[in-house]
Amino acid sequence: MMERRRMDAALLVLFLVRLATALEVPLDLPQPPTITRQSPKDYIIDPRENIIIQCEAKGKPPPSFSWTRNGTHFDIDEDPNVTLKPHSGTLEVDISRVKAQQYESVYQCTARNKHGTAVSNNIVVQQSRSPLWSKENVKALVVQEGVSLVLPCRPPAGLPPPIIFWMDNNFQRLPQSRRVSQSLNGDLYFSNVLREDSRNDYICYARFPYTQTIQQKQPITVKVLNLDAINDTMAAFYNDTDLFSEEPADERKPTFLIPSGPTSSKMVLRGQVLELECIAEGLHTPDVSWTKVSGDLPAKRTSFLQYQKTLRIVDASESDAGDYRCTARNQLGSVHHTIHVTVKAAPYWISGAPKNLILAPGESGVLTCRASGTPKPSVSWAMNGIPIENSPKDLSRKVEDDTIIFTDVQTGASAVYQCNVSNDYGYLLSNAFVNVLSETPRVLTAANKVYQVIKNHRALLDCDSFASPIPKITWFKDSRSSTLDGDPYILHDNGTLEIHVAQDHNSGRYTCVARNSLGINENHIYLEVKDPTRILKQPEHKVVQVGRSVVFECKVKHDPSLIPTMTWLKDDGELPDDERLIVDSDSLTITDVTENDAGVYTCVMNTTLDHDSASAELTVVERPDSPTDLELTDHKKRSVQLTWIPGDEHNSPIQKFLIQYQNSLHHRGHWHNLTEVAGNRTTAHLKLSPYVHYTFRVLALNAVEFSRPSIPSRGLKTEPAAPDENPTGVKGSGTEHDNLVISWKPLSGLQSNGPGLHYRVMWRQKVVDSEWTRVTVANNSKFVVSGTPTFVPYELKVQAVNDYGAGPDPAIAHGHSGEDLPVAAPDNVKVMWINSTLAEVHWDPVPSKFIRGHLEGYKVYYWRKHSLHKHNPDLVENQVLILSGKHTHRKLPGLHPFSVYSLNVRVYNGKGKGPPSAELQFNTPEGVPGAPSHLLVTNPSLDSLTLEWSPPHDRNGRITGYTLKYQPVVNNSNELGPVEELALPANESSVTLLNLKYSTRYKFYLNAKTVRGAGLVVSQEAVTVIDEALISRHGVDVGAGNTQTPHPIAPSPPQGPPDKAQPVSPFGNVSSSSGEDGMLISWEYWGPEQNVYVEYKENSEGEEEWQKKLVNGSQNVVLKGLKGGLSYSVRLVAKGHHDQLPHLSEELLVSVPAVASRQVDIATQGWFIGLMCAIALLILILLIICFIQRNKGGKYPVKEKEDAHTDPEFQPMKDEDCTFGEYSDNEDHKPLKGSRTPSNGTVKRGNSDDSLVDYGEGGDGQFNEDGSFIGQYSGKSASRETAEGHESSEAPSPINAMNSLHSFV
Repeated sequence: MMERRRMDAALLVLFLVRLATALEVPLDLPQPPTITRQSPKDYIIDPRENIIIQCEAKGKPPPSFSWTRNGTHFDIDEDPNVTLKPHSGTLEVDISRVKAQQYESVYQCTARNKHGTAVSNNIVVQQSRSPLWSKENVKALVVQEGVSLVLPCRPPAGLPPPIIFWMDNNFQRLPQSRRVSQSLNGDLYFSNVLREDSRNDYICYARFPYTQTIQQKQPITVKVLNLDAINDTMAAFYNDTDLFSEEPADERKPTFLIPSGPTSSKMVLRGQVLELECIAEGLHTPDVSWTKVSGDLPAKRTSFLQYQKTLRIVDASESDAGDYRCTARNQLGSVHHTIHVTVKAAPYWISGAPKNLILAPGESGVLTCRASGTPKPSVSWAMNGIPIENSPKDLSRKVEDDTIIFTDVQTGASAVYQCNVSNDYGYLLSNAFVNVLSETPRVLTAANKVYQVIKNHRALLDCDSFASPIPKITWFKDSRSSTLDGDPYILHDNGTLEIHVAQDHNSGRYTCVARNSLGINENHIYLEVKDPTRILKQPEHKVVQVGRSVVFECKVKHDPSLIPTMTWLKDDGELPDDERLIVDSDSLTITDVTENDAGVYTCVMNTTLDHDSASAELTVVERPDSPTDLELTDHKKRSVQLTWIPGDEHNSPIQKFLIQYQNSLHHRGHWHNLTEVAGNRTTAHLKLSPYVHYTFRVLALNAVEFSRPSIPSRGLKTEPAAPDENPTGVKGSGTEHDNLVISWKPLSGLQSNGPGLHYRVMWRQKVVDSEWTRVTVANNSKFVVSGTPTFVPYELKVQAVNDYGAGPDPAIAHGHSGEDLPVAAPDNVKVMWINSTLAEVHWDPVPSKFIRGHLEGYKVYYWRKHSLHKHNPDLVENQVLILSGKHTHRKLPGLHPFSVYSLNVRVYNGKGKGPPSAELQFNTPEGVPGAPSHLLVTNPSLDSLTLEWSPPHDRNGRITGYTLKYQPVVNNSNELGPVEELALPANESSVTLLNLKYSTRYKFYLNAKTVRGAGLVVSQEAVTVIDEALISRHGVDVGAGNTQTPHPIAPSPPQGPPDKAQPVSPFGNVSSSSGEDGMLISWEYWGPEQNVYVEYKENSEGEEEWQKKLVNGSQNVVLKGLKGGLSYSVRLVAKGHHDQLPHLSEELLVSVPAVASRQVDIATQGWFIGLMCAIALLILILLIICFIQRNKGGKYPVKEKEDAHTDPEFQPMKDEDCTFGEYSDNEDHKPLKGSRTPSNGTVKRGNSDDSLVDYGEGGDGQFNEDGSFIGQYSGKSASRETAEGHESSEAPSPINAMNSLHSFV
């Protein structure tokens, strides 16, 4: 017992120390064979094709292969039909000369080299079979309606089993339902038959998948008859049919057709599909349900087929064993059946198949073959294909049931071990080798491999290695300061380094080091952490009308180093190939949308590392289709029921239906709205009017618009009747003072209810016991009663009458006869003061008998006659206040103080106004005055200056004096110093202030006073002078608001009376000039104000507003956007504090030149450039010719003429280079006399007085063949202008050609 425990402990230590991982030995190292590919255990072949039995293996040295057949050696060389694939163990059997059936056997492959032997599974090769249906005489079936029926299929046994289905003669599947269904064995079950089940083509088909062949059973004929029909036709079918003669089919409770009895059993293997079925018959058709008696059904693995008749559980496990109950139920009862399910298991691995074991000499290890099954499987071991008990003894190996323990292995102990686990339901065979090697570490991962990973994702850095003993893996990042073995790093057993959540700082170079007792090896890899791909703006759900366009936006952010690919999907599939779908970099546009475009659109942004997607739904809407099938029912005398069928809503719910009618009797062709009903209704109860020929139609409205009208309903006529109503809007009023006009709103044709419509008009004065006067009016809607008293109340009635009677008794309306002008004026008119600008007027109302009409209100007429001040002129200002209704008082706003006013009051009615009341005159009291008319600063000196002003224009009373306040402005910072105040008498208009500070700005405030108080203030600024000599030298006067830093000087004001002095403008030298960008306005400014503007307006007949532009700190500005050909007024404005008047320059009149129509720049045209190039090439050719001809020799007579006529300013062309002598680019570039050189360096023809032509005779000089001139030089010809006028006939010399070119340019 103790020995057993020590052994278990040793096994545990060995397992922990030497974990048997699936190490891959590099193929350049010695290793036993490993089978890499083999055919399945149960191998079904197609008899029409060659047989391929696969067996592939690897090893070092490469293994050799052999086969066994049915347990004995299969000599491949002896069979001419069998070949072995080169460098492989795969068998190929040629069946062209033999039948495949001859090779149905059990095969096993063996791969061996000097280090061991591996074997394959037993491969059972069987030929697929699709046998024909056995011939049988299928008789027609006659059954009573309502009974159950089973049509057998019984297909021939095939390998593998066929797929069964039922079809008719047209190869259409027979419909199945709760009542009719196919069982698992292929039979067709009817829970009860109906008359429509009668047919002669019930055909069972069997499809064999390997051979892709279909076999069919003979058609079955079924006739379903009721009991009477069976008796009538018994003789006809007696001899050649089977007759079902059950009792007449009545309703019955369910019974099971399959399985039979109350219980049954079912066995299933683990991992296979468990299928249970219960098919019941009954009338009515029963429903089937399933439960598990001993637990719940596994929801994720369970499904129901054949209308709940089949229970299907995939991947069956031991937990699925137990009792299952199926229940069939209809209205008459239920029936149950219990199926007991047992689960068996072929052997299966618990922790995987045994893994190869690689050991270094002296190491220990374990091979484990741990499996399970039901019943429990047995385990057997073999070494190199030989049972281990028959293998050579090895003291380092010990077998313990499903485990082999290796201790202190030595070189040469390599072998392949086979583990075979089997029970009654199958077996498992696995090869695992033990390879004893001594190898230094090698890193198999590619050097300098770059891994890319998305930020916040897991990064796995591989370090695939091999060594024996197994190496230890360590990781370093960048420098080797420390190993990566803690958070956030995870080192896996296979050497992989995991970073669970990669961040930017994890990017860099990593080094993995593999080390064992024999050596060390390392490898560098690189990690790049990329930003994730994210959709920033997702496409939004859209609702679009047919025919319009829609845009889905999908804006994406991704790592710039990754190449993105945008893909759009529709309903998880590719976009349709349609030119209306336009895909851009970040959007999808669909033009001319149709209903087929509706669906879910998904934008998918893919990179090589990640992707992101977002979806949006497109709903295509359209106005609804027209309602159809209008029907009139339940017609009564005054109503009818209208029903209809709605049209297609086109994805937008119908909100309402509009019902219209046409009256073909009165308004044929005109449709009128009758009523509306909710969109969920399809009927309407319509009220009808008499004497109408109705036709109805219906329109549907959704969120898009109304549908087209439906097809009209049939016509409907109603009988005539007396009117149901009388005219409305009955009114009585006069157009003259002695008449009464009675008017009303006439009835429509729909309201007339019958032919012969006319009106009975009645009226009487509103006094006791007066009689009604009646008249009949037709084809009119008013009647005039003449000779009435003025403005007398009347009672009125208008009744509708037609050929079928009169309408109801009409209601009484009220009116008055005509009005006349009022004959009396208001009395007792009074005025009461509120203040100097507001008064209130009162009067007594005019009695109604004098108004002679409806009182509309009163009108107050008042006017200012003159001011009480002697200096103000008389001025009449008429004003009218209109008061509606019975008001008898009103405030009079906006009065002028210290003035004389008059007023009267009149009453008015609908006819007009009455006589005025007696004129009432009143005086307004004094008020506060306005601001002084102006305030000027004159005679400034070092410490004094004079202020001059004029009295206010609006004195509003008697001026009692003035108040002057002033204070210095400190340090040009606009900070104000202490305030000084002076009281001045009313008769003063100037004052001189002494003892002021020199070179100081002052601000002055002046206002006038009356007995009512102080008035508005006028302000001004001025600066005392620095140097009086400077003033006299320049003749300047520093006036209000004028400052120039550092010397505040300004032009002197004109000499004259003090009351005509004006403020000095701080602007000077205002001028304008026209430029390409606009009008340039320039000026000089020496004022203190910080806010300076340029104002301008167009000179026109209308009142144009000044346009303003701020120009602080500048002395010029360009006015852009002015209209060409127009003139503008321009001025400069300087503004100081809010209570200071602005300074204005004189207005400058600016004329904007008209803009010529834009011309095309010929120098930029392609044709012109090409022409110039051609001319330049021609000149070059001519110069070359000239050079050649010059070199041909000698002097000519013309040369002597040239020397005789030498011009001191003219130099001949050099013989060497055809250039002008002495005037090369190396000289002083002096121009020829009488000519001028343009800035671009070209010489224009018209600007030169000297040319070769000028020295010819009449322009006839020409070059002869050797380049000399024909003719002789002469002086400048008198006919020079003539020669120039015929320039086309000039000699084709280079100079002429160049001159022609410049003339053209």
